[in-house]
Amino acid sequence: MSSHAQELVSKNQQISTLTQRVHKQEENVQRLWGWVMALQADIFAVFNSLSWKTGRSLTHAMMRLTLRSPGATAEDHIRTLLANIAHHRAARPEDFSSIESTSSSDIATTISASPVPDAPRAALHHSPIDYQRWIKNYDTLNSKIIKRMQQQIAEWGHKPIISIVMPTYNTEEKWLRAALESVIAQIYPNWELCVADDASTQPRVRQVLQEYANRDQRIKVVLREKNGHISAASNTALELATGEYVGFLDHDDTLAVHALFWVVRDINQYPNHKLWYSDEDKINENNDRYDPYFKSDWNYDLFLSHNLVTHFAVYRTDLIRKIGGLREGYEGAQDYDLVLRVIEQISPTEIRHIPRVLYHWRAIATSTAVSPDAKPYALLAAQKAIAEHLDRKGMQATVMDAPEIRGANRVQYQLPSAPPLVSILIPTRNAVELVRMCVESILDKTDYKNYEILIINNNSDDPATLNYMEKLEMDGKARVVDYPYPFNYAAMNNYAVEHAHGEVIVLLNNDIEVINGDWLTEMVSHALRPDVGAVGARLWYPDNTLQHGGVVLGIGGVAGHAHKAFPRGNVGYFGRAALLQNFSAVTGACLAVRKAVYLTVGGLDAEHLTVALNDVDFCLKMSELGLRVVWTPYAELYHHESATRGYEDTPEKSVRYEKERLYMKGRWENFLLMDPAYSPNLTLETQDFVYSWPPRISLTP
Repeated sequence: MSSHAQELVSKNQQISTLTQRVHKQEENVQRLWGWVMALQADIFAVFNSLSWKTGRSLTHAMMRLTLRSPGATAEDHIRTLLANIAHHRAARPEDFSSIESTSSSDIATTISASPVPDAPRAALHHSPIDYQRWIKNYDTLNSKIIKRMQQQIAEWGHKPIISIVMPTYNTEEKWLRAALESVIAQIYPNWELCVADDASTQPRVRQVLQEYANRDQRIKVVLREKNGHISAASNTALELATGEYVGFLDHDDTLAVHALFWVVRDINQYPNHKLWYSDEDKINENNDRYDPYFKSDWNYDLFLSHNLVTHFAVYRTDLIRKIGGLREGYEGAQDYDLVLRVIEQISPTEIRHIPRVLYHWRAIATSTAVSPDAKPYALLAAQKAIAEHLDRKGMQATVMDAPEIRGANRVQYQLPSAPPLVSILIPTRNAVELVRMCVESILDKTDYKNYEILIINNNSDDPATLNYMEKLEMDGKARVVDYPYPFNYAAMNNYAVEHAHGEVIVLLNNDIEVINGDWLTEMVSHALRPDVGAVGARLWYPDNTLQHGGVVLGIGGVAGHAHKAFPRGNVGYFGRAALLQNFSAVTGACLAVRKAVYLTVGGLDAEHLTVALNDVDFCLKMSELGLRVVWTPYAELYHHESATRGYEDTPEKSVRYEKERLYMKGRWENFLLMDPAYSPNLTLETQDFVYSWPPRISLTP
């Protein structure tokens, strides 16, 4: 070997070592940042608790009585500290890498070979979850924007009346007035507010309602003589509605001033749709907004896990009347039950999500906005409604509490009486210890009995590996399928599927280790659902930080893993690291799919995506067929990631990976720009669901 060639080999080895170090440091930073975010969420939950607020108020009162200045609080110090961390993370990203000193040319080469995502631009001047600043920048109207909205309204060809239904009962006067004023303040003027008071015992409620009815003829009020609870009162208010569309407003919540504008704008753009819902946040007793829920587009499995629609929902009035309005006996979850019955009458393509905060949910002591325990009967009513919905659809399933999140649900689908054969495909080259760990964990822990294991042998030449494969075959524990060609992950699996006998295929990396015994039962139960394509699992790093919680499109330019590096016990953004839901894609490291579906979409793309991103492409092809991709947190496995194939850490691998990235950007450009299972208000720069600065939608119409 020439000296030049030796130098080149040495250089490549240095690049490989440096790149692996960068990757490891990136994982450590993401993990540490996940812990900071989790701690922040817990701290802010304490700050928003009634006990904290009560104690703080009493402390300040006592200090005022003793003529002492309260000064900065622990809350002030913590908020400042977290903002400083975020600022430092962006302003001095080198402090988060701890990479040993090397020459600038080596680092430049390394980063060029395997780029590390930049720190979020949002953090340059403030915390990436500073919602008050986010509101100021991206959700605050000025006179110019309002004038533009009014001009657009004047140009619309269709200006329907929106009937807003609001039941009241002993509402505290200041909250009732705030709710009424928020409707009167709407930029879009063609509305009517239909109020039914449910026999309030506090006379002031009816006096206020009558005052507003006299003030604005668009406000209609009916006074019920007998208390019938929220469903009955809502139906009474619904009888007053004359609008083509109807929305619902709780008596102590408020609408954003532009709420009806965006709804009617969307109605004009999508006139054949039947249901609209928006993002929402909470508003406390001081009228401070916080805790925004930036939702995904229609996400059926997430909706069954918790009420994704909630606020602000608008329906075609004739549809609501067709299903008989709200049902009594579901109080606390009457809106949940309403949506469940509505979606049985319409197509998922007739549901529109407006990714804007149009509703402010009042967080007071008696509200579920503060705690799900405020109305414990609501969860029971929700689970009853979900169970009945599934029964009407002919689905055999059990609805229970979500194990990690209070107030949320888990739907567990039943297997048929004769569960189908499942073919588990494990590609490998050598790596006997990993393969043994993977196979033995399947054999020792899997409750599901009707499965076969296929080892895809890609030119293994290690005697120990070959001996282990031979023993597995002799013992009848696995079949070995030889793939004697250059490594091509997509082609290997496609080849093995041809030899698989199972009705369900499970793609499984050789560095996967089973955790819970019912992992395969859970995945197969979803894979057999006729409207489901691929099913992904919750994968953990060996240190119990999250490796795969679903795939979000657009992160890093193509795709990233949701909540990556979050520690076990952190349920993520609005529970999305711990709830059954739909994503646009899941990783092929552990993926279940019916064999018929696998063949229908043409398998993995072995031509353009030989190694990476073929699983994302595979899932998106299912979406084109109208099949949902399910991620379940109830199938848990360890992923010893890249233990055999390694990272994209050589110039050759980097060139190949970049080619595959460019192919994905050309093939799925629209999906990568606006993932329907994510939100344009959440970042594409990190994987932790912090706010996007700026959002990928405009404040102005």
